Amino acid sequence: MLLEGTGHRVIESSDFQRAELLLRNGLDPDLVIVESLSAGPIEAAQCVRVLRSAPRHRTCLILGTAEDGLRKQALDLGIKHLLNKQTHLVNLGAVINEMTNPPLQGTDAAPIGGGDDFFAATAGNLEETAGMLHLEELGDDQFFLAASPKMLQIYRQIKLLAQVDVPVLILGESGTGKEVIARLIHKYSQRSREKFLNVNCAALPSELLESELFGHSRGAFTGAIKDKQGRFEQAHRGTILLDEIGEMSVQMQAKLLHVLQDGTFTRLGGQETTKVDVRILAATNVDIEGALRQKTFREDLYYRLNTFTIHLPPLRDRREEIPCLIEEIIRRSPGEANSCTDCGFCPRLMDAALLYDWRGNIRELRNFVTRTMVMRDPESAIAELETKIAAKERAGNQEYPGSPTFHHPALRSQVRDVKDRTEVRMIKDALELSGWNRRRAAQYLNISYRALLYKIQQHRLAPSLPNPQ
Repeated sequence: MLLEGTGHRVIESSDFQRAELLLRNGLDPDLVIVESLSAGPIEAAQCVRVLRSAPRHRTCLILGTAEDGLRKQALDLGIKHLLNKQTHLVNLGAVINEMTNPPLQGTDAAPIGGGDDFFAATAGNLEETAGMLHLEELGDDQFFLAASPKMLQIYRQIKLLAQVDVPVLILGESGTGKEVIARLIHKYSQRSREKFLNVNCAALPSELLESELFGHSRGAFTGAIKDKQGRFEQAHRGTILLDEIGEMSVQMQAKLLHVLQDGTFTRLGGQETTKVDVRILAATNVDIEGALRQKTFREDLYYRLNTFTIHLPPLRDRREEIPCLIEEIIRRSPGEANSCTDCGFCPRLMDAALLYDWRGNIRELRNFVTRTMVMRDPESAIAELETKIAAKERAGNQEYPGSPTFHHPALRSQVRDVKDRTEVRMIKDALELSGWNRRRAAQYLNISYRALLYKIQQHRLAPSLPNPQ
């Protein structure tokens, strides 16, 4: 609660096995705080396995004064930050300051100090986004979200390369958001006021794809009763995304190469050459290196396209974004679906979502969230994810057979309830003090105006009605 209050995103794990799975499956936190259970050798062994999976220099262990064996094992593993249980918050704050100096990568959160400063920082920063969260609207109900080091690095790269008018090749698994990356490049480019067109190269056979891209002249084929512009002409001075370009035939690749070289092409069935000024972005989930070896993708086209290549990581490699994406998907859901739920996932369901691999990436996550909201049956949703997690572990992880046991600790629920009540009270006080001037209230609370609007909607706050005289 205190870390979240100072602007950091916290992922909690109620048992060692789940924490170990998260760390082994790609979760890479800036800071790991582990508290021992002081319950016996089995629990101590589980705790040591977590410590082995965690980054040594970014781990703090809180343990009992009598746990000398665990203390020695932690020191042998190279973990230097050890605190005794019943530690004062000042001591914990000092360790966090040392471990996050400089502060957590990409955050604007104030460093955590001791004593009164620590609680003042907690009370003064209610920003709903975690320290590293970046959210950007792209129109057509699409958005770009980055809350992991990998995605934040991609965002910084996009801001730089968008200004350079060169082709970009976007690689990534299906559902990772390649079109979103293309739209973001277009938004920051000098062509942002012109059209952005997306052509799915896998959706059409070669003869139709040629007409779709380059247009056709009257009489070029049966049914061609008039001249028709292709997508390249429509996107003149704008940006065109050739999605799933790895599925394009070799013959079409040769024609596309000609456009990349000099910006000219001929309509299907036509004689005249047309010249266009278009920025070409390409995306594919195909293994390009394998396609080059198998001669299904032309090398000369590849070297034309890959002036700059963006490798988009799968969702399982940026798990810290899953809670952010779930919240954003819920917030953007249609009113009838949004009203059917509390607009939030219970802790067990969120834990299961963090552990699941999401092979369909963001597309699969979006469908799952929508289905869960409509069906209003979180227990079935939890069972669905736990079954899939258990099946994966049985198939590919002999070291950890079976599904982890999920618990819903009452303490965690109570802590979050206290945090929410405190947050509501502070927001209400600021709104009343400002006469419900939300911009002024946001300044009082030291949060962004958008953050305050989100909190007002989340807690369903409204001005109090005046008492009748």
